[in-house]
Amino acid sequence: MTDKRTENAKQEVIICRCQEVTLEEIRKAVADGAVTVTGVKKRTKAGMGMCQGKTCDRLIAAIISEETGIPMDSLRPDTLRAPVRPIEIQWLIG
Repeated sequence: MTDKRTENAKQEVIICRCQEVTLEEIRKAVADGAVTVTGVKKRTKAGMGMCQGKTCDRLIAAIISEETGIPMDSLRPDTLRAPVRPIEIQWLIG
């Protein structure tokens, strides 16, 4: 039997460190109809921080899969964006 405090602590686990989105917030977004990583992102801002979802996209997809029963390989990946920090093109060219 799961202890109530353990379950509450589990819900407060941070999934997206950049935006400080918790497991509970992601589960609520899925319960509200978000069945894609993009859907969760739009509802919670998870994946919109400095790393652009590089650390949390797979975790979010796993949570969606667990909550909905949709296989991980059937979930469409989120649209990836370039890193937030700009780089000089001249440096890359030569």
